[in-house]
Amino acid sequence: MAQDDYIGANRAQVGRTDAGTNVLSIVSFVLAAVAVLFIPILFGALAIIAAVIGLVRKERLAKVAVVVAIVATILGIVLGNIVLNAMS
Repeated sequence: MAQDDYIGANRAQVGRTDAGTNVLSIVSFVLAAVAVLFIPILFGALAIIAAVIGLVRKERLAKVAVVVAIVATILGIVLGNIVLNAMS
């Protein structure tokens, strides 16, 4: 009987989506923070991609992560331009 419970538990996990996890959203937040200071085109794009994938996977924080990623990317580009103009 215990083996049947084990097999049934494995079958239940096969089609399971982890909607309760926010891993990609959190990764997106970290990448967005990095994008403000370093290479906003690269890290901002990665943050947006991670957030959109999280949105597709129905993560709870994904909508906020998309907005934060976009704002951080734009902010990083603006700050980069300000620093570049101040140096020249």
